[in-house]
Amino acid sequence: MAMRVMVGVKRVIDYAVRVRVKSDRTGVVTDNVKHSMNPFDEIAVEEAVRLKEKKAASEIVAVSCGPTQAQEVLRTALAMGADKAIHVEVPAKEYENLSPIHVANIIAKLAKEEKIDLVILGKQAIDDDCNQTGQMVAALLNWPQATFASEVAPENGGLKVTREIDGGLEVVKVKLPAVVTTDLRLNQPRYATLPNIMKAKKKPIDKKTPADLGVDVAPRQEIVSVEEPPVRKAGSKVESVEDLVKKLKEAGRI
Repeated sequence: MAMRVMVGVKRVIDYAVRVRVKSDRTGVVTDNVKHSMNPFDEIAVEEAVRLKEKKAASEIVAVSCGPTQAQEVLRTALAMGADKAIHVEVPAKEYENLSPIHVANIIAKLAKEEKIDLVILGKQAIDDDCNQTGQMVAALLNWPQATFASEVAPENGGLKVTREIDGGLEVVKVKLPAVVTTDLRLNQPRYATLPNIMKAKKKPIDKKTPADLGVDVAPRQEIVSVEEPPVRKAGSKVESVEDLVKKLKEAGRI
């Protein structure tokens, strides 16, 4: 039987934009800054579409949490091949304090409501680099998980997943329902064609709120200050090993 697949998509500052810290150090500048779908989530959508093309998946449900602008990435997911989109609306002010545990609870509740067989998420978002949501979803649902996937293949009613680990590659087999998180080398996401983009603009997007799902999104943490990374000091050239040793001694390094 073909799977129902859910993919999470997050709207983030585009990877090519230089991020600037606000003058009051409460966060980063987002106004008039280009945003796009988190690159790891693009890979998740692409993998879901490929599973559908192989007849292993029957329907793809894209989910995004955030303010109204989150619908932009849902439209992109629909244009790439998702069948249905759900926008869990979180006002901009509340969204600033939305943590992976909040998102994981929302996705877990939706996965149950939609009778999902497979949740595919990017391994992390490039704005916070948390790498937590997928693991938390698996824990909340008590489903098996295969994180950092570089290859996914349906096998005997489950999945055979090749994972990228520090020591190389690891192959695991998981039974469905399951949670998979995507690594960079899993696939090359397709570009949405203009006709599909136009069709996606007309497709309805289901709207929900965390309260509809019984999820409390009260802040679990407080941002005290956001700082720019320290600027690296310029290096200097030395003429010989003796000069290098001398400079290291003067700097107290040896």
